[in-house]
Amino acid sequence: MPLSIFGFRALWSPYFFVFLAVLTILYFLLTKKWRTRFEGTEPVTNRQVTTFLTGMVLLYIVKGSPMDLMGHILFSVHMAQMAMLLLVIAPLFIMGIPNFLWQKVFSYPKVAAVIRFFTKPVISLMLFTLMFSLNHYPLVLDTIKLSLPLHTAFTLTLFASALFLWWPIFNTLPGEPKLHGLKKIGYVILSAILLTPACSLIIFADVPVYETYNSGEAWLKAMALCVPAGTLSGLSSLSISGPELFTNMPTLYDQQLGGIIMKVIQELLYVFIIGKIFITWYREEQDNADEITRKDLLERKKLTVHG
Repeated sequence: MPLSIFGFRALWSPYFFVFLAVLTILYFLLTKKWRTRFEGTEPVTNRQVTTFLTGMVLLYIVKGSPMDLMGHILFSVHMAQMAMLLLVIAPLFIMGIPNFLWQKVFSYPKVAAVIRFFTKPVISLMLFTLMFSLNHYPLVLDTIKLSLPLHTAFTLTLFASALFLWWPIFNTLPGEPKLHGLKKIGYVILSAILLTPACSLIIFADVPVYETYNSGEAWLKAMALCVPAGTLSGLSSLSISGPELFTNMPTLYDQQLGGIIMKVIQELLYVFIIGKIFITWYREEQDNADEITRKDLLERKKLTVHG
């Protein structure tokens, strides 16, 4: 059965598109026309603009295009959404927003204190792992998919935890704590390890564990998150009973594929990030080799004198 039966609004989320368009216009106003109103500003770079726009386009694809509707039909598509939202879009936003805007955010002491607390490496790792694992615990996922306020709140909180996770890696704000060199690599590897149990439980489960992807009644209620009520009631005459009308893939296979997709995207992305971190660290070590050697010799000389 074609997805077009759900209507244009469900397929393309026009209100969400307008919301993202307004945010994009605001970004250009803040970084171009109104930039002089901020202290210590520098012209936004083409790379930052491209990075931000890429994040916005991907965000619309993930949460506003037919992919979002498919994410309520196929668990595997839902996991692809999560991978893109948490592992790709979140760091793109961090890199795309110029430092003078981040400095404005950090100029509010209470906001800065909250961000600095939750971006401490140990806390950010544990928070993201907890939120991701909770989000895919069957009882939790089935519950939040039946309530728009819960679903919105949980998704925003999960996305915030992803921003906290990536901040120690990608932020370049002067004076703010950040990881360097091998510590960055260790941080990324530990993040991959901590997410493995949740993905493994999904991949190796031998029965479908999500009612909203398996039970026709629960699935139809969950569809109300992205399909207008009037459209859903109008479809009752079509005897739509569940996601099996839109796919030939058994629910269990779809569930296992979802876990595999998340883990594969995560591993590929993390390998890419680790590679970039290592190359940057190696180049910095080579560029500062003389200074490092000088400091090492001074330390050894001090130890010799004290000895």
